[in-house]
Amino acid sequence: MIRANKPMLIMILLITFGTTQNIVAQKLINNRSGVNNLKTESKMDLSKISNLKVKKAIEALQSNDKKAWYSYFTDNAQFSDDGREMNFKSFFDNAFDKKEKFLDIRKVENEGKDIYGDFYAGQWGTFLVYFRFHQDHDGRFNRLEIGQTSD
Repeated sequence: MIRANKPMLIMILLITFGTTQNIVAQKLINNRSGVNNLKTESKMDLSKISNLKVKKAIEALQSNDKKAWYSYFTDNAQFSDDGREMNFKSFFDNAFDKKEKFLDIRKVENEGKDIYGDFYAGQWGTFLVYFRFHQDHDGRFNRLEIGQTSD
C-alpha cells in the first residue's frame, strides 16, 4: 500500500480545488458575456407566435439560416432600425455573420406580427427589442421595423 504524505496530499487538493474554481469562474464570465448561455443553446419556445410566417422567419433567424430568412421577405423589403431607414439585406447579412438572435420572447401582439423580447445583438450586447413585421397581400413581408423598447 502506498502512503501519501500529508503535505503532498494537501497540495494536490489545493491544485484540484483551484482548477475547479477557475473553471467555475470562467463559466460565470462566459454566461455574463452571452457565451454558452443556456438560453442560446436550447431551442427557444416560439409557440407564442401565432402568425405562421412570422414564426417560420424567426425560426430561420434563430437557426442562422439566411436563405430561409430572406425567403419570407419581398425583394425590395423596407427596413428601419430605431426609426432610421436602412438597407435590409446589408443589415441582416451582418446580423447573420454575428449570429444575432432572440434569447427570449416576452410578448407577441398584432396578430402575431409584433414580437418583443431579449435579443443578442453581437458586439452591441443584449437588448429588449421589438420586431414589427408587415405583410403584403401575398403573405410575404414587405417591411420590418426593429428597435429597442422598454416594454
